[in-house]
Amino acid sequence: MNIGIIVFPGSNCDRDCAHVVSEVMGHSAHLIWHQEPAIQDMDAVILPGGFSYGDYLRTGSIARFSPIMEAVFEFVNRGGLVLGICNGFQILLEAGLLPGAMLRNKALSFICEDTYIRIENAETPFTNSCEAGQVIKLPIAHAEGNYYTDPVTLSALQANAQVVFRYCDQDGNATTISNPNGSLDDIAGIRNAKGNVLGLMPHPERCAEAILSNQDGHSIFKSMVSSLMGKSPLSV
Repeated sequence: MNIGIIVFPGSNCDRDCAHVVSEVMGHSAHLIWHQEPAIQDMDAVILPGGFSYGDYLRTGSIARFSPIMEAVFEFVNRGGLVLGICNGFQILLEAGLLPGAMLRNKALSFICEDTYIRIENAETPFTNSCEAGQVIKLPIAHAEGNYYTDPVTLSALQANAQVVFRYCDQDGNATTISNPNGSLDDIAGIRNAKGNVLGLMPHPERCAEAILSNQDGHSIFKSMVSSLMGKSPLSV
């Protein structure tokens, strides 16, 4: 199975994702430079975390115009799975592949800590190895993770089960204290209406193997692989 990982100037989690894909999951990871015009023979694509283009202007706003993004659009339109993590989520929002926007954290400071999130929708290609209501612990590391959208879009996200993850406490309760960045409706991750694009702010690649004393992130990658098994590679 071939999984492409897009590398932008300033990406710093691309090798982490590649390690999980290849060394933990046992599949082929392909680093794809942002200036490439096409995505060839990939089963899924990951937009990793980092600081694309130094986070100048807004996070993800310059990366959105990288040549590879046209190929990402085509890949999505063909039904390909795309996972955006942290800065990758921000890029997907800027590109319009997911609805909404990211604001500065409510405390106006960078946050790097473990957080709990609740699985709201376990029937997606990214969560099928989880259970609805399950609580997992993943690290966050961002300054602009405060998800926001308009009331109409929020209602649509809720009605269509597009809110996939919500911040919560260890017992699964969503509270003001358990929301680290002020995100609307405690949203930690959403999917598109079609279901093949997911963005989340926490980093599953940073806790996907036993040596890290936390394997909760493994379930995200396991779900992707499970959903792809038996499919032919997609070519864009």
